[in-house]
Amino acid sequence: MSSALDTVDQRLKNLEGHLAQENPVLLSTVQSFRALDKVAHAMGLLAPDQSYATQIPWWPLIAVLGTFSAGKSTFINHFLGYKIQRSGNQAVDDRFTVICYAREATPHALPGIALDSDPRFPLYNISRDIELAAAGEGKRIDTYLQLKTCPSEALRGKILIDSPGFDADAQRTATLRITDHIIDLSDLVLVFFDARHPEPGAMRDTLKHLVADTIGRPDAGKFLYVLNQMDTTAREDNPEDVVAAWQRALGEEGLTAGRFYTIYNPDAAVPIEDEGKRKRFETKRDLDLGEIHGRMQEVEIERAYRIVGALDKTAKDIAEKAVPFLTQALKRWRLRTLWGDGIALGLLFILSLAGTINIGYWSEPSSQPGWVATLISLSLDLVFFALLAAIATAIHFGIRRLAALSLAKSLRAEAAALGIRGDLMAAFERNIRPWRTLLTVTPSGWTGAAKRRLAQIREEANTYVQTLNDRFTNPSGDTAAGSRDPGATGTAAAEPPTPPIAASN
Repeated sequence: MSSALDTVDQRLKNLEGHLAQENPVLLSTVQSFRALDKVAHAMGLLAPDQSYATQIPWWPLIAVLGTFSAGKSTFINHFLGYKIQRSGNQAVDDRFTVICYAREATPHALPGIALDSDPRFPLYNISRDIELAAAGEGKRIDTYLQLKTCPSEALRGKILIDSPGFDADAQRTATLRITDHIIDLSDLVLVFFDARHPEPGAMRDTLKHLVADTIGRPDAGKFLYVLNQMDTTAREDNPEDVVAAWQRALGEEGLTAGRFYTIYNPDAAVPIEDEGKRKRFETKRDLDLGEIHGRMQEVEIERAYRIVGALDKTAKDIAEKAVPFLTQALKRWRLRTLWGDGIALGLLFILSLAGTINIGYWSEPSSQPGWVATLISLSLDLVFFALLAAIATAIHFGIRRLAALSLAKSLRAEAAALGIRGDLMAAFERNIRPWRTLLTVTPSGWTGAAKRRLAQIREEANTYVQTLNDRFTNPSGDTAAGSRDPGATGTAAAEPPTPPIAASN
């Protein structure tokens, strides 16, 4: 256990070393995460070798999702200025590709373990989620993930994730699990659709997962919907009908607001002979590409706010969701245990009466003096009741366990619906250990000190937001107060870490 604690502490120290150069505000948040970890460890929400700080990526993350052959890889190659991803109808990557900046001029491709075993990168420990989604697949991490490095300056300070075709059937369950995980982690999500397929209804399942399941999220603003390869529609009598068809399809899935972009790759465009139409297409393409690239460049700022937001939300969720959940779970568990104890003890009482009568009958020694007979009878009674007490105790703890097992399925569903960071079921198990009395339903570790610590963490989060606002905004227009310091914001500071060749988990 000591070794595991040393490992997570070293990871946090390494993280602090990187942030000391990149962003002092985020460096301070690591200390707040340490304080948050102490509360979660005491409550059983985190294992001793876990930290909330290692459950979020600290490098800005842009996810590129979409349908099969929607031009995702071509878009990434154009943005980076390097042909790092294979493109085309046939030669496409069938794995999630995490693309990270590196100084070396030659790009490198590294195996999936480089991501699964390094907490600095997204998809850390994703093999566990894959294993839950598809038994046995967690060991085949390299078939799902790869890490590529690229010296493009456009990539400096951020990470891109290119996804395989969403509507591919192979390994679908695990792919969806990874996709959902990436969406949760990302600061910006580009959702690509293929303008060459003018019947979006045929991709209803894809639309549901990439649109209907995301529009209700509190961070729905990070999704940009992109209709790519619009140059192929230039020969249509009315190419606007293609755009309208996709907009109607997205509207049917509930997307009635938000930006819908229409673009195509200038380096691989279909020639448009009509000059007027070509200029119209190019103007719209350049405008939309400019907006998309602008959002991608500003993602470093969004990441800083999201990390602070994650700190505040986790502290709030522990107090407002985890504690009420555990309190109610313990009340339900206690009620079931008491009912079970009542029934079991009633039966034991009846058996004890019968046992006392039988002992009194069989232990009546006619040839012994009265005091000897009494002593023998009392001894047998004591042994009998001691045995009953031992049986009652064993039955009680058995009932405690059965009561917990009978609640497990519903509690897991309720815990999953809450969607908070931390293992609520592990915390529940911590509260029903044999030495925990039935007389209290206050969750283990939920003390006055824990409440004060969470309140302080939330105050610190507000301070971090104000500090970020001071750096990125200046409502008064005072040039002395609102000047930006790129080196302090992380937009042009220390380089991201060089991806590890191999890392131990």
